[in-house]
Amino acid sequence: MIMERGQSRRLILLYLFLFALLSSRAAPGCEPASTIKEATPEKIRAFFKGKKMKVLTFVGYSGAEYENKTAMLDHAADILDRFDPKQTIVNIGATAEGIGAVYETAKRKGFLTAGIVSTQAKENNVELSPCVDVVFYVKDATWGGIVPGTKQLSPTSTAMVEASDVMVAIGGGEVARDELTAARRSGRKVEFIPAEMNHEIARQKALKKGQSAPTDFRGAAGVEFEEAKSNK
Repeated sequence: MIMERGQSRRLILLYLFLFALLSSRAAPGCEPASTIKEATPEKIRAFFKGKKMKVLTFVGYSGAEYENKTAMLDHAADILDRFDPKQTIVNIGATAEGIGAVYETAKRKGFLTAGIVSTQAKENNVELSPCVDVVFYVKDATWGGIVPGTKQLSPTSTAMVEASDVMVAIGGGEVARDELTAARRSGRKVEFIPAEMNHEIARQKALKKGQSAPTDFRGAAGVEFEEAKSNK
């Protein structure tokens, strides 16, 4: 039987709807966060200490995204495979953007997940990852990194560093750079993996600010840690 044009069109639309529905589903085991609350760095540190598990923290690009997201996720998967899901909490910045995509990979591998993020995210309605189990908002006038005009980490970055046993940066901007630097200085185990920010997003941001199009997409963390490595 030859299918009528109208029936064919409806069937195609149905397939497209089902594909979009399935594509939007989070990884198996992903559910809305069981705990979302505001806390001080001290209380967050006490929470992780009470779990008596190793805390593996990933930092990197957020809104700047990745030029090669697949490669970033492959790197993250390789890192995760070094750790036991029964003894490790995967901690990131709570949001779904950029490095936050690692949450889904972590859940697929059976890890408990946590997130630490500035209250700026709440105030700006930034979406949380659907694959983060526990979220801590830290009252902060900044998004993180070094507080302007000082040498001190912001409350959010302080919480990130103090909660971590191991910190891995896959690319990253100023905040990732500052947190990884502080973690290294405190004697924590750190690792840096080069990755470029999304080129088009970087160009559009520069355009909106009236700046010249960027030609270096390594990010502040890349500039800091790649150059430090080459100078050894």
